Amino acid sequence: MPRCDHCGSHVSDRFARVFADEHGDLNACPECSANAGIAEVSRERTRTGD
Repeated sequence: MPRCDHCGSHVSDRFARVFADEHGDLNACPECSANAGIAEVSRERTRTGD
């Protein structure tokens, strides 16, 4: 089962397919970011390396 690379929470395969970046990294999930902003938080964390 895939995990969020930011907080380590489990996510579904479907969630990982939708929100992982081009390298397969998953930088945000519902546990560590607001549902409405997951894509934006993921992009920001990718840029800053947070």
